[in-house]
Amino acid sequence: MRERHVNLIVAALFLIVTPAARGDGGDAAAGEFSEVHDKLSGIIIPGFASTQLRAWSILDCPYTPLDFNPLDLVWLDTTKLLSAVNCWLKCMMLEPYNQTDHPECKSRPDSGLSAITELDPGYITGPLSSVWKDWVRWCIEFGIKANSIIAAPYDWRLPPAKLEERDLYFHKLKLTFETVLKLRGGPSIVFAHSLGNNVFRYFLEWLKLEIAPKLYNKWLEEHIHAYFAVGAPLLGAAESIKASLSGSSFGLPVTEGTARLMFNSFGSSMWMMPVSKNCRTEDMYSKHFSTSNRKNHFSYHCDEQEFTANYSGWPTNIINIEIPTMQGDDLYNSLMGATKLQMPESDYSFPSLLSFSAREVSDGTFFRTIAKYDPDGPRQLYQLENSYHNDPVLNPLTPWDRPPLKSIFCIYGIDLRTEVGYYFAPSGKPYPDNWMITDVIYELEGSLYSRSGNVIERNRGASSGDETVPYNSLSWCKTWLGSKVNITRAPQVEHEGLDVQVHLDVEHEPRLDVVPNMTRKPRVKYVTYYEDAESLPGKRTAVWEIDKANHRNIVRSPVLMRELWLEMWHDIHPEKKSKFVTKATRGPLRDDDCYWDYGRARCAWSAHCEYRYLFGDVHLGQSCRLRNSSTEILSKYV
Repeated sequence: MRERHVNLIVAALFLIVTPAARGDGGDAAAGEFSEVHDKLSGIIIPGFASTQLRAWSILDCPYTPLDFNPLDLVWLDTTKLLSAVNCWLKCMMLEPYNQTDHPECKSRPDSGLSAITELDPGYITGPLSSVWKDWVRWCIEFGIKANSIIAAPYDWRLPPAKLEERDLYFHKLKLTFETVLKLRGGPSIVFAHSLGNNVFRYFLEWLKLEIAPKLYNKWLEEHIHAYFAVGAPLLGAAESIKASLSGSSFGLPVTEGTARLMFNSFGSSMWMMPVSKNCRTEDMYSKHFSTSNRKNHFSYHCDEQEFTANYSGWPTNIINIEIPTMQGDDLYNSLMGATKLQMPESDYSFPSLLSFSAREVSDGTFFRTIAKYDPDGPRQLYQLENSYHNDPVLNPLTPWDRPPLKSIFCIYGIDLRTEVGYYFAPSGKPYPDNWMITDVIYELEGSLYSRSGNVIERNRGASSGDETVPYNSLSWCKTWLGSKVNITRAPQVEHEGLDVQVHLDVEHEPRLDVVPNMTRKPRVKYVTYYEDAESLPGKRTAVWEIDKANHRNIVRSPVLMRELWLEMWHDIHPEKKSKFVTKATRGPLRDDDCYWDYGRARCAWSAHCEYRYLFGDVHLGQSCRLRNSSTEILSKYV
């Protein structure tokens, strides 16, 4: 998945904050809730390609003065990438089979918040590679303490088991939760973005094997207050297939072939492959305590719906690829790694177009099919079976069940053009450029069409994805909602509640989507909230769909930051009157939310904002600031 400037916000970092954004009323409000706020912490689990990697070697790069020395930035140092790409690749790529470093260069993830704030710090490159620098500023503005936010960076190139085997990542993450509990006196809020959600899921399963069964739920209750899943690829993403076969440069100045070589060397490349919603493996937790033979517990068990419905619950087949029926010396010379079979000329024929569903990708059928036609096929099949199907903790290529946590908020963007299927053919070029994309299938606002513009009638969804992850994968968390759901649709901008639509107690069938029957005004961006009306005792689930929020930039969205802050402020308020924060109105919370209304020649939201010039202001809107206290504004959200 492309996450070059993936935005991985943090786990409710701001929920630890003082309720008053600014003004004289802030101290009184902070005093009222300081004890609760002081106990909460936020733990951030970043996504793919969202952690800095630093060199742990001395590498002399020929023909350039830019060598790699210990602690030099590798991911991402665009200067060395441009001037010494071969050296840079040595430090980035892993051995495909055993996931070890290149003999001449090792790279390891950086630590702390700086590892995920800006990937390539610099006057020009810093803003372009900013991850959640905006979030840090937001937290500081609201008064969050420095030791309240903890980053949990990891080597995003490794498959899950290797994270633990090489770096003891999950042991360290467990210790982080326990240290934070002792330090702050209260549980943590987990905020994960994109692949970080897959990492957190694996951690929860790994934890089952580390803690006595009777203490597992107690540990979760003591250490995790809420879980915010942002842009989670719960059923995978089709773009991982494109990166695997033809390469995806992630916006870097490298060729697609080079990007493919690098991507396929990472064991994590399989972690985001599309999976079927109808196929599962046996529960690893129960198998761990069983005396039965574990030899075949990796195999898929698909329900009847997988074979009666089309496309494994996806909008279309993920891959449509031309495979030559037989190979000759001059036929498809791009397939240089294939085994040459001696057959009569009469046995040669035109290529066959084969189609593969999400199940056939995740169970290895596709990779077994192309193994003799592509040099990467056997390596990918080995990684799939060794690091995923045979993982001793969890086969991650299975649909998620709701984690056993108290509060879960699933947040993602919708209604952007998202790739859901591809047509591939031999390109006639040597490896790694031996495949080319001949057509792409997109989803957009409930419609499917090809790159040429033709409308396709297949499994159209209620909406489209966030430009990276398809809608059916993002919205899988709707299946975690209870039997009755309250649905609210409200404008993203500050509003007085005139355009808010509410449907209460909507019936929800298990394992099915919830589609609201609500209107949309042109050129208005909405947030649609799905919240449990009935849920298990002590559990609550909510899903937020944010119109036009891009996968990589969603965490920079002021709308998301505002909603997260209000939800957590409401959640810890001792006098809250409802299970979730009200959506009836949205007013300014910070000075940045105030602006100048040129039509009325005054600050907008005059009940909450006023003109107050300070030295250094360069325009009228900058001089619009909140009035003395924001306590009155926040009291509306209790």
